[in-house]
This record gives sequence, C-alpha cells and structure tokens, in this order.
Amino acid sequence: MPKSLKYLAVATGLLALGLPPTSDLGAAEISLTAPGADDDLEEALRGASLSLSAEADEVADTQELLAAAKADYRRLVAALYERGHFSGAVSIRVDGREASGLSVLREPPRIDRIEIAVDPGPRFAFARAEVAPLPEGTAPIEGFAPGQPAGTTIMRQAVEAGVDAWRGNGHAKARPGSQEITANHPRAEIAARFGIVPGPRLRFGQVRLDNETATSGVRPERIRAIAGLPEGEVYDPEAIARGERRLRRAGAFRSATITEAEEVGPNDTLDTTIRVEDMKPRRFGFGAEYSTTEGATLSSYWLHRNLTGAADRLRVDGEVSGIGGGTGGVDYALSAALTRPAFRHPDMSLRYGLRIERIDEEDYTSDLAEATVGVERYINDRLTAELDLGFRASRTDDDFGIRDFRHLTLTAGATWDNRDTSTDPTKGAYFEAAAMPFVGLNGSDSGLRLTGDLRGYRSLGSDRYVLAGRLQFGSVTGAPLTGLPPEYLFYSGGGGTVRGQGYQSLGVTLPGGQETGGRSFAAATAELRTKFTDNWGGVLFVDYGYVSASDDFSGGDWHGGAGIGARYYTALGPIRVDLAVPITGATDSVSLYVGIGQSF
Repeated sequence: MPKSLKYLAVATGLLALGLPPTSDLGAAEISLTAPGADDDLEEALRGASLSLSAEADEVADTQELLAAAKADYRRLVAALYERGHFSGAVSIRVDGREASGLSVLREPPRIDRIEIAVDPGPRFAFARAEVAPLPEGTAPIEGFAPGQPAGTTIMRQAVEAGVDAWRGNGHAKARPGSQEITANHPRAEIAARFGIVPGPRLRFGQVRLDNETATSGVRPERIRAIAGLPEGEVYDPEAIARGERRLRRAGAFRSATITEAEEVGPNDTLDTTIRVEDMKPRRFGFGAEYSTTEGATLSSYWLHRNLTGAADRLRVDGEVSGIGGGTGGVDYALSAALTRPAFRHPDMSLRYGLRIERIDEEDYTSDLAEATVGVERYINDRLTAELDLGFRASRTDDDFGIRDFRHLTLTAGATWDNRDTSTDPTKGAYFEAAAMPFVGLNGSDSGLRLTGDLRGYRSLGSDRYVLAGRLQFGSVTGAPLTGLPPEYLFYSGGGGTVRGQGYQSLGVTLPGGQETGGRSFAAATAELRTKFTDNWGGVLFVDYGYVSASDDFSGGDWHGGAGIGARYYTALGPIRVDLAVPITGATDSVSLYVGIGQSF
C-alpha cells in the first residue's frame, strides 16, 4: 500500500460523492497543513475533517480515531473537488504511519498524533461546460461556462438549475441524464457535459387527501379550496409551494405538505396528495403594558381556529386601558372578528368585524360601536391589500358639547412587510397605508382620512447592533375640525408616538379655547438597539411628534422626547422597559414605559 494517496482523475459520479456520518473523536494531537491553499479552501478542509474535531470532543477511543482518519481521505478529496482542485494529494499519518495502511481490526493500542497534509494542486477551469437540453430561452447558471473556475459544487448547481427550469415549464418528472466529465491535468482543465431528460409536459390531476388528513376537523372540500391547486392546468412547482403556504396561513393547521405522485397519470396528468395536521382549535392569550403617563393596559383574547369546519377563525378581544393613568379615565373595548379563508379565491379572505368601545380622555369622552365586512387579499408573501365597508355610530362629549355621529366608511389599505421577524426585527422594512372615505349620515360631515406607518431596520455590523426608524403620518380632509369625531383626529404624546411627553398631550387649541385633536399629524422615532448578551439588551431613542389644525400640515406645533431602555429577551419576545424625558417643555419629569415586544 503506498504511503500517500494521490487522486489524478475525475470519475463518473462526482456530483454524488458519499460522505460518512460524523463520529466522536479523541483527544489526540491533530494538525492539518495545506501549503498554497487560500483561506477559504483551508477553512473548507478543516470543516470537512472528522479528525480535527478530536481536540474539542476529546474522545480517546483508538478505533474511532482511526476510522475518522480513514474517512478523512474521501472527505478532504471531496472538499478539494468542490472548489476545483482535481489533482490534489492527501496524506494522513497516524503516529508516523499512513492511515490507509492501518487495519481497523488491528488498531494500535493508542494514538497520540494525527498529521494531515494536503497538497491542493492547481485550480482547474472549465474547458467545456454544457447542460442540455434546456427550455427555450433558458441559459446555464452564471459561473458554469468555459474559462470559469471549475468545481463539483457549480456542476451540481448547474444540473439542478436545468432540472428546475424544465419543472418550471410543466415537466414535473424532469431528471438528470447522462454526464461526461474529463480532466486534463497538464492544462488544469475540466470538460463537463450533462444531459437532462425532460419527460412529458404534465397537467395537474386529482387532488387527494391522505388518511390522516381525511380525519381533519376541516372539511375536505375546504382543505382543497384553501390549497387552491389548479386541476387541469399545466404543472407548476410554484403552485404547490403556494398551496402549502396557503394551508399554513389559514391558521387551522400545525403543518401542511403537498406531495406529487410518483407515477404519471392518464393523459399526462400528475395527481397530488395533501397532508395536514390540525392545531388545537382554541387558544387564549393576554397582554399587559404600563406607563406612568398612560397607566396600565390589560388585554386578553379568545380564539377558535375552526369554528364551523371551514377553517374559519373567530377571535374575541377585550382591553381595559388607562388604569391609574394621570389623565382621563379608564377606557374599555370589546371586539370580535370572524375570518373565512379562500373566499372566491385561494388568496382572499372574507372577514366580519364588530367593535364597541368607551373612550374617556382628558379632552373628551366617547361611546362608539362599529360593524364592518370586507376582504383581505394576499398578493404575494410580502404584500397584502384589504377593503372593508363599515357603519360607525358614536356619541361624544367634549368642548363642543354632546354630539352624535353616524358614518358609512370604506377603508382601503395595503401592507408591505419584508422584515426578518415581526417580534424583534434586525433588517428589512414595513409599510402600512390606508385611505378611508367616510360619508356622514343624519347631518354628520363627510370626508377622507389618510394614514401611513413606515418602519425600517438595519444591522450595524452584526445583529447585536440594530438601527431602527419609524415615520407615522395622517391627515383628514373634506370636513371642518369641529365636524369630526375626536377618534378621527390626531394627537401626539405617549408610548405610541412620543415617549417622555404626556399621553395625547399635543393637540390643537382653537381661538375659542376649545381643546381638540388635529387634522394632520406626523411622528418620527429613531432607536439604536444593542444586545449585551443573548438575554439582555439596551436601547437609546429619540421621538418627535407634530400636530396641525389644518389638513395640509401647516401651522402646527411639535414636541419631542428621548431616553434609554432595557430589554430582556424571551421566547415570546423582548420584555421592554423604557425611561424617557421631554426634549421640549418641562425637562424635570421622567416617564416609565413597560411592555412586551419592541416599541415598533
């Protein structure tokens, strides 16, 4: 047996190099040298070596160490091939003897040192790089071309991309075919050609349910409707992915998968099978927040995920706020929402809403009831749109007297969200905008209310440092200030706008001395968030708010606040504690805010 193994040819099947399972290793002294290897290659070699993990695992069993050393030949050669080094040499010496010459049946009594030496050899380039046939208008992936650096990774990706291209054109059973790989060692070149067998173009066949899914609490026809697989249409793998997302989004299922039939059906059709696992139908939750300016807020909800067997969700929410607050009284709210997925389209939901509320603020009190019906449309994974028709009735007691309002509303909104997570985002953005024209009934004024909320997040070097920003704005037009219910107007101050300022402390004072909200509003917040440990973090923040009596943002007033905060990170999200002081006005007051989740 030679004392080193040198691999000088590329055999058929490079794209499927087998790797042995990872094993525990001993505390022998391990070293790896690879003269001429760049940092990326050396890191890959070290990551591929089972022997090198011995120093961390401290396994002293001789048989395991020897088995790992023998396995490293193939693993290290695979790492070389992946990065285009097809004429490299690997030597692994166990206490001075080549590991390939040692028998696992007659292992040495102990192993003190394993020395791994790798000669990478030159980096090969493609002399020929072909994947054929490909669908019309499809080109091989970038990097798989003559003159480009070769490697088994890029070859494998090129073949996978070719198969995916055919599947995306309706050929569900496309598969790799022939392959020809030739190495020219003197020229350090690889000639690679791969064939693909497209198979027939297929259409979606029957949508079946597996045995477990047939016993789901959601009716079979509703499961099929929610998945929305287009029976009879040309096969599209994205349609299957969308179907799985729709089932998970419905909220009634713990898991959802759609599998393709192994065999092609009659008339070039492909059947699919849906498998879902139901979630527990009922859920209960609660929340709590506190601030020295707004008092305590207690909230709770009850949820039924599958009320009538149609994956229809009923959620009832209750909230009591302003408990022990410095201004105003205690507010109460009770709401219910019923949502039915797959209404006329798999990506559209029908929803009904009902809300009753008692608002007791320093400047006004209001009792209101609202009923809505509308639809929510999922345009893609990031963008949703909604349209709701509503009727709203309220009675208000403020500086203008006791007034009754009746409005018919139409709310159109859109939400775009590409944050990495909604509970504690570190990158991405969120934008929500809504337009609500309202028609006054029984003498109430008509108008249009516009609102927007933009949030952005960016990591600074690592996820431990995050810069977060938020812009809010709103405007109501078409009706005079005195003809609008206070809930349609805008205030600033408090935990949702400007921390350090009193809750709704910034509004509008009319010439007659009446206090009310404004017809336009803007707020800006900037936060620098950092994590000291996995569980603890801190925040520096500054908030500004602006309110104007006009609908064009002119002639208004602004105020600001700033402060510091602490975060304790839990599985449910960070527990938030913020201390803030005013930037404008009185500077001797300190406000405390406590809640669950980031401020935005």
